Amino acid sequence: MSRQPLRLGMVGGGEGAFIGAVHRRAAALDGDWRLVAGSFSSDAGRNTRTGDALGLIPQRVYPTLDAMIAGEQSLPADQRIDAVAIVTPNYLHAPMAIAALDAGFHVMCEKPMAMNVAEAEAIAAAVADTGRQFALAFTYAAYPLIEEARLRVARGDLGTVRLVQVEYLQGWLSQSIDKGGNKQAEWRTDPARAGAGGCLGDIGTHAFQLAEHVSGLRAETLCADLTTHVAGRRLDDDVSALLRFTGGARGVLKVTQVAAGEENGLKLRIHGTRGGLEWSQMEPNTLTLRWLDRPAELVRAGGPGLDESVAAQFRTPSGHPEGYIEAFANLYRGFAAAIRGESHQRFPDVADGLRTSRFVEAVVTNAASDTKWSGIEN
Repeated sequence: MSRQPLRLGMVGGGEGAFIGAVHRRAAALDGDWRLVAGSFSSDAGRNTRTGDALGLIPQRVYPTLDAMIAGEQSLPADQRIDAVAIVTPNYLHAPMAIAALDAGFHVMCEKPMAMNVAEAEAIAAAVADTGRQFALAFTYAAYPLIEEARLRVARGDLGTVRLVQVEYLQGWLSQSIDKGGNKQAEWRTDPARAGAGGCLGDIGTHAFQLAEHVSGLRAETLCADLTTHVAGRRLDDDVSALLRFTGGARGVLKVTQVAAGEENGLKLRIHGTRGGLEWSQMEPNTLTLRWLDRPAELVRAGGPGLDESVAAQFRTPSGHPEGYIEAFANLYRGFAAAIRGESHQRFPDVADGLRTSRFVEAVVTNAASDTKWSGIEN
């Protein structure tokens, strides 16, 4: 019997939306998923046009998530969707995720997982109660050389970790485009739709998740500064934080969306007692290793010396670059394997969502107070 793709429904991601198209391409890459249903926009015309463009039958292009849940539940089990991908603004994540989980569907959710810690805890409770799989789109954790870096740190190649430095520099919000009709900028700078953190929630959560994921350490306390450089903007566009990790390691996190001219400058550096590593998202196929007692090394995507589990994540031969879509596809591949009960590479899940929600809360609280160091709730 041939292996059939899992069936995916999507909420959000209508025409003109960036991240919905990314999810659809990534889900399709390995043949594990087929998009069969969706509620792509609250605008009826945009919703219909998106469904038509994607080749869906009209009956499975729904006006709302509730309508999609009801319509899909009415279908035979071998026809209805297996999972819902949530690619909406942040304020819809928790109610939609909980509704989908309670209806028996697995969930792939955009980050940040929720508007606040209370919502994140409600999602976690729904995951525990339903036993459904929940994946969170922290894409950068799924780059193969990030997994190679994590494995090398975990086995002690660098010695005891002392320093963790992560930066994520963008420039796209350097001007007040959120006042000029840019819809992506509008909702990301609106507290009612984005939550308590602007740049902090949008890309700061990526940076923090990556730092803890690769270092294998948890940040216990932080000292933070939130800044809004663009006049009239309601949420932060620039974040700095000092971090103190378990075991005594120290960290620096710098994220901004007003570094004029920057594109997507995510970089991670970790140094231990014997050596260090460096990875950049804009050059993702190289992992640089530096040592006290020998020359530096460049580990290349698809090349020799990679852990067997990492080598299995590549789709092309060495020298044929892979990047963002392929990393995103690794999330969907792991998500599908988990649903099928197969062994799989770990993907970011509800625990990552809880952790990053607590990080956002700690940064906002610390930056607004005169307290130098604040704890991050476990």
